[in-house]
Amino acid sequence: MTDHQSSADWIGEQPGLTAIAVVSGLLALVVLLPYLQYVLFGIVLAYVLFPVQQRLEWYLSPTPAAFAVVVATLLIVLIPLVYVITVAVRQALEVVPAIRQGRIDVGTIENVLETNGLSVDLVALYEANQDRIATALQEVAMGVLDLVGSLPRAFMGQTVTLFVLFALLRDGERLVAWVQWALPVDDRILDELRTGVDGLMWASVVGNVAVATVQAVLLGVGLAVAGVPAIVFLTVATFVLTLLPLVGAFGVWIPAAAYLVAVGRPGAGAAMTVYGLFVTFSDSYLRPALIGQTEAYNSATVIVGIFGGLIVFGAVGLFIGPVVLGGAKLVVDCFAREHAGERAE
Repeated sequence: MTDHQSSADWIGEQPGLTAIAVVSGLLALVVLLPYLQYVLFGIVLAYVLFPVQQRLEWYLSPTPAAFAVVVATLLIVLIPLVYVITVAVRQALEVVPAIRQGRIDVGTIENVLETNGLSVDLVALYEANQDRIATALQEVAMGVLDLVGSLPRAFMGQTVTLFVLFALLRDGERLVAWVQWALPVDDRILDELRTGVDGLMWASVVGNVAVATVQAVLLGVGLAVAGVPAIVFLTVATFVLTLLPLVGAFGVWIPAAAYLVAVGRPGAGAAMTVYGLFVTFSDSYLRPALIGQTEAYNSATVIVGIFGGLIVFGAVGLFIGPVVLGGAKLVVDCFAREHAGERAE
């Protein structure tokens, strides 16, 4: 709409219809809340896969194309993801038994620490916290399959995700057009917000995840060549840590290099250090190339958005949290400019 005053007057003149619209919206939100993270995950997948849908529509009608994309996503992405995370959790829980059986030598590490004045029982320390570590890994990485929840809930959640994905792939453009038509906001402002949110989604969902995936795979290969145990667990941990700008792959390859040195393999430890630095510094090239510059997307937005998003939205908050904060800044900017009578350049 272009006439703010007439829109406000109409709302005041139609209190009954306005009340019905508000109540209907609140009821819809109540229905969505139990499976909000699965709905959001479906939205994230739809955003990433929509270009594939558009390409398939050159050969198929929208419905068969969307069905093909959903099936391919289930077989190529979701099922392998569930398997990888399950293996990672199992490896995290098997660390202590591996140490007890002598497959991981921590005695040498403890001796090195003790010679430096630090007496630590690494086995007891890890054993006391292994449940927390495994639980944290599950909470962060299992946005598709909630392992700590009941199977019926997990199945229903996955079903919701797949149906949301299918519906958005097939009818997403019409839904966006309807929302833009229904909101009592100038088309000029909505176009500006849509462009800004698209940039945020690209930075958070596509660029950030792509950078984390590349670095995790690179470091995982290096860890496998070096013979470090629990490769899958450490690769998944690298992916999660690389999503955080101030942590990154440092959190994995430094302990891995220290472990190699402590067990009497200084050459492998030095090689791991050099390779780990290469993986870490590749961030300086990958992130600008894939993400670019987005004014509302900075380190503070990312860090606060990720941790806050995890608490509010679950695992999918890793990607949605920064978008929510960045989107809020875009909305406030638009509001402030309109209130001051200014126009975006």
